[in-house]
Amino acid sequence: MTLLLPRCFARRRDTLGGLVGKNPGYLPFMAVVRLSVVIITFNEEANIARCLAALGDVADEVLVVDSFSTDRTVEICRQHGARVVQNAFAGYVEQKNFATDQAQFDYVLQLDADEVLTDKLRQSVRTARHDWQHAAYSLARLTNYCGSWVRHGGWYPDRKLRLYDRRLGRWQGLLLHEHYEVQPGHSTGHLPGDALHYSYHSIAQHVSQLNKFTSITAQELALRGKTQVTLFHLLLKPLWKFWHGYVFRLGFLDGFAGLSIAVISALGVFLKFAKLKTRTQDAPTA
Repeated sequence: MTLLLPRCFARRRDTLGGLVGKNPGYLPFMAVVRLSVVIITFNEEANIARCLAALGDVADEVLVVDSFSTDRTVEICRQHGARVVQNAFAGYVEQKNFATDQAQFDYVLQLDADEVLTDKLRQSVRTARHDWQHAAYSLARLTNYCGSWVRHGGWYPDRKLRLYDRRLGRWQGLLLHEHYEVQPGHSTGHLPGDALHYSYHSIAQHVSQLNKFTSITAQELALRGKTQVTLFHLLLKPLWKFWHGYVFRLGFLDGFAGLSIAVISALGVFLKFAKLKTRTQDAPTA
């Protein structure tokens, strides 16, 4: 038998982080939770309109935290009714936590500017709002690479925790590999449906981003004290990266896109460790 408490007690339990079992914020009679969509941007005029247009009525607020874009990003966001806050970019973790804190409501859906909600995922978010049962929910991303949808090679389903109660977790990570981390003792769920991820429009863009990201990743490894680089890291790990994605994870089924991803991913592993080795060699000795 379910005990129905007066609504005043329900609101107080929710405010204080009260739980029914391990399901934060959930009571059988609980009203629809108020939801903020938060997006961080910098020069995203090519993507942001598509992202915002697909939101529909999924949220009560759309907040964009922009890093002083020099293109039409802010103008487009305001045309779509989003609230825009400017904040200097200090890192993905810092910016996403800042955006989460700036949201009007405790329940947050975090999206990237190059992501689009499908009808099924949008309905899943609505369902979760009516029956909130977890500290956070993951979603799957289906990536569009150079005009092709990628379903193999380890790129799908690319599950990420994106819908969450901000009182029960934070964004964590170092410089690049950020992730949302739920406090111990709280459960997570999964939302049916995909977010369409429009990643790279060209191989040139992918290689350019790879060069940038491998520099950041090498810096991350150095900060974590991982400075030893051997032939294993420079040769065998890149070969394994290609073999694992293209053969074992069936990347070849995605045709030329799958081959391109496997080759460039292997190159990324080499560059990461090559740059780390260069940093180590260039570091002054005592």
